[in-house]
Amino acid sequence: MNKIKTLYAPSEEEINSTRKECWELLRNKIENCTLCDLHRERNLTVFGEGPMEARLVFIGEGPGADEDKEGRPFIGKAGKLLTRILDAAGISRKEVFISNVVKCRPPNNRVPSLEEMMACNSYLEAQISLINPEVIVCLGSTPTKWLLKSTEGISKIRGKWFKWRGIDLMPMFHPSYLLRNQSRKPGSPKELTWKDIQEVKRKLDDMKHGENKS
Repeated sequence: MNKIKTLYAPSEEEINSTRKECWELLRNKIENCTLCDLHRERNLTVFGEGPMEARLVFIGEGPGADEDKEGRPFIGKAGKLLTRILDAAGISRKEVFISNVVKCRPPNNRVPSLEEMMACNSYLEAQISLINPEVIVCLGSTPTKWLLKSTEGISKIRGKWFKWRGIDLMPMFHPSYLLRNQSRKPGSPKELTWKDIQEVKRKLDDMKHGENKS
């Protein structure tokens, strides 16, 4: 008599436990990474910050001097501005995950090289996969070009929605660019960023309402 094989379905608790284990393994790999030369001058790697259950992920270029010292993303002037932007839009920074394309600071805050971004790419993709967010925001040209494989400048494609592996993605100006461009005139980077973050909030709210209806 043939025995019927039963398929084992892991419980939600077991799935979450496995995700957390993978998350900590990934954090440990990043902390000890030597895949590119950026590790030679770093103080600390910057894994990222925020809950693994975040619905919204922000991706910047790379850590700056403050981030390199503290091991946390976006804590300098640009980071403080990002927090104010989120607060103004009714988005809590504690509820989003913030990371960068590269996890170590490039010397003199230069743009990461292709080799450096390739070395870190598996880490970034693993983070996004484990979080499985509903929306990704790319801050600035570097993460936008990297994820979308686009040559378009940030000024042309910011505020537009794209799909990245099924996830809604919007490019926005990097907060450091806003600090260098203080104009508040109509069509200024600050005004456009305010429109963009409001659109991100609207997208998240629409998705949440859709879930509630279902």
